Amino acid sequence: MTEFVRLTIDDARDLAVRALMASNTSEANARSTAAALVAAEADGQKGHGLSRIPSYAAQARSGKVDGLAIPSLSRPGTGLIRVNAKSGFAYPAIDIATETLPTIARVTGVASACIYNSHHLGQAGAHAERLASAGLVALVFTNSPKAINFWGGREPMMGTNPIAFAAPRDNAEPLVIDLAMSKVARGKLLAAQRKGEKIPDDWALDADGNPTDDPSAAMAGSMLPIGDAKGAALVLMVELMAAALTGSNFGYEASSFFAGEGPPPQIGHTLLVFQPDMSSGGRFAERVSNIVAAIEQTDGARLPGTSRLQHREIAMSDGLSIPTSLHDEITDLIEPEESHA
Repeated sequence: MTEFVRLTIDDARDLAVRALMASNTSEANARSTAAALVAAEADGQKGHGLSRIPSYAAQARSGKVDGLAIPSLSRPGTGLIRVNAKSGFAYPAIDIATETLPTIARVTGVASACIYNSHHLGQAGAHAERLASAGLVALVFTNSPKAINFWGGREPMMGTNPIAFAAPRDNAEPLVIDLAMSKVARGKLLAAQRKGEKIPDDWALDADGNPTDDPSAAMAGSMLPIGDAKGAALVLMVELMAAALTGSNFGYEASSFFAGEGPPPQIGHTLLVFQPDMSSGGRFAERVSNIVAAIEQTDGARLPGTSRLQHREIAMSDGLSIPTSLHDEITDLIEPEESHA
């Protein structure tokens, strides 16, 4: 039976910061990254949460990720910024983009950020939600290392390529839609692998192209896209939006987010925002309220993204529960000789 350790939100964030700082990462980058990982854990997105710390730390220690990188921003167009993550963690670069876009969009109505030389973006919906909290409608696209075949092919070539959408709401938390183009996010395989659990056999194929319920075999094979051929076409669309549009590596060119060794993955992210009062003539909030009410009044219907709010509320009151083995692994990064004394 798996044993667990319970942490407050603040304790989890402090643990993550210390583990990353002990792994050749600056305090500023560690805090940005830890905040994103703990937020994902609190939202129930454990595949993008604290389970990432050991692999993040290994990559910072090997130099695959530059934990000391300072992202830089340029503005090649009136409504367009480019952010160079400089082979560092994605979160500091995303911080720059999400802090800059609202100011531009209030003038231009539409604005976008293209982030390149980057790494794992984590919980895409959280970045879209942050922009929606600033009053913007947001779309987030990212590619990732190869995990899904071109449709009809046998070898993984494209990433699971998450997309996220968020819209502000009057007197309510933003509406957030967050989904990977695979049937599940690849981080869920890692989480199952760590827990020694099986996965549904319609999530992935093994290296021989056969369905598997073994997360280790799935990690060595390929993920299945949502919607079969149509889903694979969407994967390609996101690959182009995130990689080609930012001048970044495609999935088949990028190194693993999980392995400690190898070159930086250098993938890309595109953030696109709209100032909804401008585009709707001031009717956006009323129109959103109308469709949300229609959903909530429909028997059996559920507004997308609401589970994150339930998980978040529980985490704020009860803290976070992580496997003892993961807690020990993170603690060992900070105090390798004394952590279990």
